[in-house]
Amino acid sequence: MERSTVKLQGFSIDTFTFEEVLEYAVNNSGQIVTINPEMIQTALKNKEFAAIINNAELVVPDGIGVEIGLKILGHRVRRIAGIELGRALIDKFAGQPVAFVGAKPEIIEKAVANLKKEVSELNPVYVQDGYFKDDERVLSELTSAQPRLVLVALGSPKQEFFINEAKKRLPGALLIGLGGSFDVWSGVVKRAPVIYQKLGLEWLYRTVKEPQRFKRIFPTLPLFIFKVVKEKFIGV
Repeated sequence: MERSTVKLQGFSIDTFTFEEVLEYAVNNSGQIVTINPEMIQTALKNKEFAAIINNAELVVPDGIGVEIGLKILGHRVRRIAGIELGRALIDKFAGQPVAFVGAKPEIIEKAVANLKKEVSELNPVYVQDGYFKDDERVLSELTSAQPRLVLVALGSPKQEFFINEAKKRLPGALLIGLGGSFDVWSGVVKRAPVIYQKLGLEWLYRTVKEPQRFKRIFPTLPLFIFKVVKEKFIGV
């Protein structure tokens, strides 16, 4: 299966459907970036981060803002929620070695325990919380564990930088950054109701529940949409 991408703010975004992403992922290795407007804004200011996105093996539109931006440019590409993709990959890789990196110690332990109840063949060969200072130690242990799937929840852009280093040592692995997914899988944080998910308004639900997120969303989202409109009509 060949990748098919479209450009958004200078970055290539894959146009696969959810099912196509899964098919491509299980038959390939490398880094999956679940991109959103905040990440694009960061990448436009950080050349190293931009290079990581540009060199990723898959870049899926996670944020609803990315879907809206692509629609403005005339591309009908549906959002693929990172948490749903990560969960589907766990099912696909049942029985194969899987690694979990990130979140608080009690969160990751509870998340893995809950996932074991749901996926009896889950084979977690490495579990490391996100509160580590020695990246080299974790990368070395991860390399020794030889997972086929690596799920990383360190927050962006830290998780993308970590994955970029890890994939150099694990050429046969599939690695994906999943932000706050472990919090939801642990049961500590509840995901937005289905209606919010379908409408692409999970960000609004989380902002209402966690007002401190407001400064992250605004003015980032409206500024991003403004830039996309400018890209469409002016070409920059």
